[in-house]
Amino acid sequence: MTLVQINMLQAKTELSKWVKKLEDKEEDVIVLARNGKPVAQLVLVPQIDVAGRIGAAKGKFAIPRDFDEWDREIEDSFEVLK
Repeated sequence: MTLVQINMLQAKTELSKWVKKLEDKEEDVIVLARNGKPVAQLVLVPQIDVAGRIGAAKGKFAIPRDFDEWDREIEDSFEVLK
């Protein structure tokens, strides 16, 4: 794991450069320091593959045949105003 420490002024003036280094995998972690003391770090946000999410639960469960009966039962429990 590569780690580099930069001061706040560098971060302020060269932020795009440092983010690009993260994106290009030149650096893994960039530590931001104030007066030489580490205070924060920059890392890439993990990318989640969403391509396989749609339909991921297909075949994992079945909708009960009486699924709509529940709605009628609840509906019947309320008084209908006319």
